[in-house]
Amino acid sequence: MSILIYIDAENGKVKKSAYEVATYARSLATAQNVPLVALAVNVENPEKLGSYGVDKVLTLNDEKLQHFSAKAVARALQQAAAQEDVKVVVLSASSQAKHIAPLLAIYLKADYAANVISLPENGSTFSVKSHVFSNKAIAIQQLSTPIKLLSIAPNAFGVKENPTNAVVTPFVPTLADTDFDVQVTAVEKGTDKVSLDEAAIVVSGGRGLKGAENWGIIEELAEVLGAATACSKPVADMGWRPHAEHVGQTGKPVAPNLYIAIGISGAIQHLAGVNGSKVKLVINNDPEAPFFKAADYGVVGDAFSVVPELIKKLKARQ
Repeated sequence: MSILIYIDAENGKVKKSAYEVATYARSLATAQNVPLVALAVNVENPEKLGSYGVDKVLTLNDEKLQHFSAKAVARALQQAAAQEDVKVVVLSASSQAKHIAPLLAIYLKADYAANVISLPENGSTFSVKSHVFSNKAIAIQQLSTPIKLLSIAPNAFGVKENPTNAVVTPFVPTLADTDFDVQVTAVEKGTDKVSLDEAAIVVSGGRGLKGAENWGIIEELAEVLGAATACSKPVADMGWRPHAEHVGQTGKPVAPNLYIAIGISGAIQHLAGVNGSKVKLVINNDPEAPFFKAADYGVVGDAFSVVPELIKKLKARQ
């Protein structure tokens, strides 16, 4: 018996979300006294995963998988689970994993719990707590199938090193042409910016910035903090920022350690998508803005005065 994780990677580099999954799965493997196995697809230096508690790394190197294919990866995970006698598979909450999970649940005939925020409770049943309803509630889900499938809520467990002597071994699954029937033709992204999926800090702007030409203070603050930039729905709709930066219930849900909302009033749809953030800081010149009721910290003031001063102070500390 063993526990299997999928290693999220981009251009051969392991993502932070994969280390979060390894941290969670290491605790689970220790509690169940079973080995932790990882499937790493086209990953550079896979032996480094041993620093995060992985006992065995199955390396799958395939030119066809240079562009992500959810169906092919799900098939590979299915075969790895059979080879390693896996009882629990753990994924992240990344965009890749969200495509893989439903397919893998079907292939493994597995109960699936998403947005998990706890280890299984002790007892005769396999029960975990999960965020539901845009992180506004917690559900206790009981999984009863022979193989269980979990995806971990972002930033729910952090990253912790737990060195092991990882065994690295090649893995060659049987993949049919039909496993590649959905093809990625191009990927366009700003490679010089911190990804929203990976960011521990997010700096987000709203209509209070008054125009795309004023976005420099958002980008400068994000650069100083090593943060990702984001925006509210109206900002994306008006074309001030790309829709890929739209966070909220109707955009991309985020759960960073720190979410800084600048000039965002706090519509319920926006709050629902950022509610999982551990700390929320709001900067707004309207003391009645709804976001202040949900914030951990608030600054009532003009963003064009407050943010440059904040940047100045942060640079002085650096």
